[in-house]
Parts: sequence; structure tokens; C-alpha cells
Amino acid sequence: MRSHIVIESPVGPLTLVAQDSALVGLYMDLQRHRPDDEDLGEDEPAGRQAEPFKNAADQLDAYFTGSLTRFTLPLAPRGSEFQRRVWAALLKIPYGETESYGELAARIGSPGAARAVGLANGKNPIGIVIPCHRVVGSNGSLTGYGGGLDRKKQLLELELAVCGMALF
Repeated sequence: MRSHIVIESPVGPLTLVAQDSALVGLYMDLQRHRPDDEDLGEDEPAGRQAEPFKNAADQLDAYFTGSLTRFTLPLAPRGSEFQRRVWAALLKIPYGETESYGELAARIGSPGAARAVGLANGKNPIGIVIPCHRVVGSNGSLTGYGGGLDRKKQLLELELAVCGMALF
């Protein structure tokens, strides 16, 4: 059975969705491909103190303060085999670094599938934790982000600041 909570963050409210002690969703408000509210499961009565929400909320807090650069949460994203391959590859993009859609496609053994990688990236159900915001256009431009380009820029700027770098 699914359950969810909503927490506040520097990028706005985040809806965390869990099932069987694993995080299955992390959605921003007004996010493209966000499931309907009835598909998020019951509102968790214990809220932020229930597992796995407590661990996820604590790690997100640490991420936003710059003290966490790698999430260690039980994840169970649901999607096609190709989508899961893309999402697994996203987890390997280092904090504060970016990779183009084409580079990601080549890395998963599907050169020429940059567009398909972009579509899978856009349907990532566990944003921020599975860092789809680290994927950019072939020229380094900020393209496509389900949570909006302003949020993508904000997340990348946060990571780059922690690394002592600037986005532009």
C-alpha cells in the first residue's frame, strides 16, 4: 500500500511517496508527469516521523544545506526496463557534474537514443534523489526538466556552489 507526505524545501513543496519501505516517488508541485493525487496513496498520519519518510526528509534537508552529496535511500522506481536503465545511470552522475542526453545514451549502450533517454529522464518518478537535473543539452544548455528550468538551475547552482564552482 502506498502512502505519502508533503515536506517543504527550497524548491517548494515536495511530495514523497513510499511503498513497502522504499521511496517510489518524489514530486514537485506543478511537475510534469506528476501522478494524480489519488495515485499517491494515503496521507501518512505519522508524517515526517514515519519510515522511510524520516530518512528521506532528513537526507533531503542535508542535501539542501550542502552537507549531503549522495543519497542512500531504498528506492523502487517503477517504469519500463529502458527507463529503469536510464534512472540507474542517472545515479552514477557525480554530484555537481552534468552529462548530456547523448553521453548518457552512449553510456547505457544505446548510442543514438538521446531522445529516448530524454523521455525516460522526463518520467523519472524520484526527482532530486535520482538526479535527472544533472542532464543537459549537448552544448551544455539547460533543457527540459519536469519540475521547470528554474528549479533545474537552482539544483545545479546549489551543487556547484558546494563544489566551489559557478553554473555560468
